[in-house]
Amino acid sequence: MSYIRRGASVLAAATALTLGLAMPALAHVTIQPGTAPQGGFTKVAFRVPNERDDAGTTKLEVSFPTDHPLAFVSVKPLPGWKAEVVESKLPTPVKVEDGELEEAVTKVVWSGGKINPGEFQEFEVSMGRLPTGVDQLVFPATQTYSSGEVVKWADPPAADGAEVEHPAPVLKLTPPTGDGHGAAPATTAPAAQASTQPAGPSVTPVAASDTTDGTARLLGGAGLVVGVVGVVVGVLGLRRRA
Repeated sequence: MSYIRRGASVLAAATALTLGLAMPALAHVTIQPGTAPQGGFTKVAFRVPNERDDAGTTKLEVSFPTDHPLAFVSVKPLPGWKAEVVESKLPTPVKVEDGELEEAVTKVVWSGGKINPGEFQEFEVSMGRLPTGVDQLVFPATQTYSSGEVVKWADPPAADGAEVEHPAPVLKLTPPTGDGHGAAPATTAPAAQASTQPAGPSVTPVAASDTTDGTARLLGGAGLVVGVVGVVVGVLGLRRRA
């Protein structure tokens, strides 16, 4: 029995330790979905969980990349929150598909609302065009609590794939889909197979029932003519006899 109890204690301690190590990774600010096609437009949401039991999240600040700036950024209104889109002059003008950017959105700040303990909130953004020369974009985020605590989620991904302490939201970029809008091209129905017959005058097909009716009418008319002729011949014969 002592061995069973000792094994159960070890298992419980290992489970608690595993959960304790996993919780920080699950609680950081993330971007959803985590992937988007290169060269297109996309809509993402910055998901912010509240990690504190005695304070609420009252502000979120997300920095946008300046080495690969985005020409178009818009935010979706969120009840109870005020969104401020900050445009700044880039350190160096960047050539993009639509021209050259000298200014771009460098920051979006949400404030005025509150994420209570045990809750999370998603802040939606539409943006593009996404660059084609890189495989990811990093969006450092700063989370502010009602207690005054500030947590910076700004650590870029480690080169060896190891978990960093305060990971920044990362958007992975996948190969372009070809339509430039971040969605698979719509499929169309195959065109009708072209006829191999030589061109000629158009002929309107006649239904079988129409042919049958025409034949019956023709035969009926012919019979009526024959009957009339017979009557005329009979009358003339009677007159000759008389």
